[in-house]
Amino acid sequence: MKLYHGTNMDFDRIDLLKSKPNKDFGRGFYLSADYEQALNMAQVKVEQLEIGSPIVQSYLVEDEILNDLSVLRFDGYSEEWAKFILLNRNNLTEKPAHEYDVVIGPIANDRVGVQLWRYENHTIDLPTLVRNLQYMKGVTFQYFFGTERAIKLLKRI
Repeated sequence: MKLYHGTNMDFDRIDLLKSKPNKDFGRGFYLSADYEQALNMAQVKVEQLEIGSPIVQSYLVEDEILNDLSVLRFDGYSEEWAKFILLNRNNLTEKPAHEYDVVIGPIANDRVGVQLWRYENHTIDLPTLVRNLQYMKGVTFQYFFGTERAIKLLKRI
């Protein structure tokens, strides 16, 4: 499978310590199977940091190799997905909130973030959150590689 990573500066070595905590699936290296999504993320990063230029790195990973890892897969928005996102986003410790090598599932973009905020502030309940998310168009999946064991399986091309 071919995956893409959007960034503002090119690099040769993936360093998990440089990744930010409190992301959707925790501190890790995020990729997309959609080149345009990765390019968009690169452009956003350049705008936010006001440095560098949009770069999309390409990686290959063998699907069968993932069978040797601890993988969590969400096929769409669900209560379990929402709870997992909030667990990671609200993790106040340096220790990961989970022990998965790889997590695959929908991105919690800004529109999704608003719905999560509404749930956390008790404006909507969990079933309403999931129902609202399921009506959103343009669901994009992300691939999280969160351990050195998983990172070693990514081959840059």
